[in-house]
Amino acid sequence: MKKRWLAVLAALALTAGLMAGCGSNGANADGGNDVAEGSNPGETDLLDKIQEAGVIVVGTEGTYSPNSYHDENGDLVGFDVDVARGVADHLGVDIQFVEAEWDSLFASMDSGRVDIVVNEVEYSDERAVKYDFSEPYTYVHGALLVAEDNTDITGFDALEGKRAAQNLTSSWGQEAEGCGAELVSVDSVAEGIELILSGRADCMLNAETAFYDYMNKHPDAPVKIVAATDTTTSSQIPVPKGNERLVEAINEALDDMCASGQLAQLSEQYFGADVTSE
Repeated sequence: MKKRWLAVLAALALTAGLMAGCGSNGANADGGNDVAEGSNPGETDLLDKIQEAGVIVVGTEGTYSPNSYHDENGDLVGFDVDVARGVADHLGVDIQFVEAEWDSLFASMDSGRVDIVVNEVEYSDERAVKYDFSEPYTYVHGALLVAEDNTDITGFDALEGKRAAQNLTSSWGQEAEGCGAELVSVDSVAEGIELILSGRADCMLNAETAFYDYMNKHPDAPVKIVAATDTTTSSQIPVPKGNERLVEAINEALDDMCASGQLAQLSEQYFGADVTSE
């Protein structure tokens, strides 16, 4: 009899565990469990899941001005933040942001913690193995920034052996490394410029819009832009593979924002220029 009761209890425990595994396990940026979760990786029809939940969960940095940052009131704002809100409006759902460092954003999407990432993401063949991408919605030149008194670095061909303050996994970091620079890890433009001004780094390669934003906010900062790329990089929205309907819906949202002039208006607001067309 004792063995039969133990078997029954074990079966009940297994059933409870399976039921708990089907429940919501989403977490907000503060680690709580009272928010909607992202889709599970590998599952299809993410668009249906988002619309059934009534919310799209978006991963973004929250520290990358002017794309995704906190204003003086502590509110999350920025160009990419407003683009994501435009996508949510088009889908007819609420939006929830989950903030994470750049290196963690794609891991959050892989784990299902977020549905999409909106954070000046550039297409790459490596990323395309796991993700599909929306159409581009910005076209931005890369820029090379150094200290104002630096006369050694005048262009990208002078980066061999120089110390570049970069996010190690970003496309800008990879480009700087491709030019022969030694990478010094940073998480933000402001941190990179601090390293340059303290002499711990020689330069930084990033989007021109990020540098313009910093220089507008710090007009006395002793830094300068010495070169810009001939080509532009494009911001696109990555989506887990197998969700073509969601990609199509995002493209429709971006097209509507472009046709209405909303996208250009946001670009002028945050960048001081329209970078939404080639």
